[in-house]
Amino acid sequence: MKNTASTHAGPSTLLLGPAVLLFGAFALLPMVGVVALSFTKWDGLGTPTFNGFGNWTRLGHDPVLYKAVLLSLIVMAVSWLIQTPVSLLLGVFVAGHARYRALMAACFFLPLLLSSAAISVMWRDMLDPNFGLSADLAQRLHAGWLNQQWLGDEHLAVLAVTFVLSWQFIPFHILLYQAGTRQIPRSMYESAMLDGATRRQQFRYITLPQLRHTLVGSSTLILVGSLTSFDIVFVLTGGGPGDATRILPLHMYLTGFSRYDMGYASAIAVVLLAFGLLVSTTLVRVTGFRSMRSTQEGA
Repeated sequence: MKNTASTHAGPSTLLLGPAVLLFGAFALLPMVGVVALSFTKWDGLGTPTFNGFGNWTRLGHDPVLYKAVLLSLIVMAVSWLIQTPVSLLLGVFVAGHARYRALMAACFFLPLLLSSAAISVMWRDMLDPNFGLSADLAQRLHAGWLNQQWLGDEHLAVLAVTFVLSWQFIPFHILLYQAGTRQIPRSMYESAMLDGATRRQQFRYITLPQLRHTLVGSSTLILVGSLTSFDIVFVLTGGGPGDATRILPLHMYLTGFSRYDMGYASAIAVVLLAFGLLVSTTLVRVTGFRSMRSTQEGA
């Protein structure tokens, strides 16, 4: 038995080797480097000098950091509330085999093919209160509420940025739910129809329970992705107006590349990394994702 186990362990270890090397080179080493830089004072050009816990002490007295963390939490929560129900419903809908649903799925996928910079510029122009689409629609539809300072008002800017972020990534999560729905055995729906179950009951008692793995995976990607989003916010608002949209990744970037304070920016990066790990591990533990059984069991 020992010889057999060792024989199977050898090739498996060899196959894991390249993946482990790539992960170490492009993930672990940069993490170690960032942690090391967080204990230094460096402007990004000269030689880093050891600063002890100076940067970490500053974290506790940085009011912008606390606001950035709060804004990041708001973006995460609103992104999940927008993306999850929309992606779930559209994903289940386009999972049907009708041709028009396949065409709709292809159209829904288009935003994901565009670059974040292009999407940001497009929405920035559309939300312009003077010449944008929102102003034109407000005039044509006599809906004054559409003509707002969407990116200029500190209360609306976060919601506008989160909407654009959700608009870009909803297609990806639609694909996840579409694939998950197509894995559900048709026999389960046929049995439910024979028992007189309506479409709403089938969705509630068959589709949703069978998509619990997909729901947890999609939610993890939404929350962590929203936490680390940067490019859309940077192009849309640059963190403004004021600090109204200065989320944690943008605060890290502006600290490092605008104030040339790479040491403190590295400390913020470590906080961002720890925050992301906390969110993902908490979600896995709370949902019991590790102990989930196969959705095909009993089918």
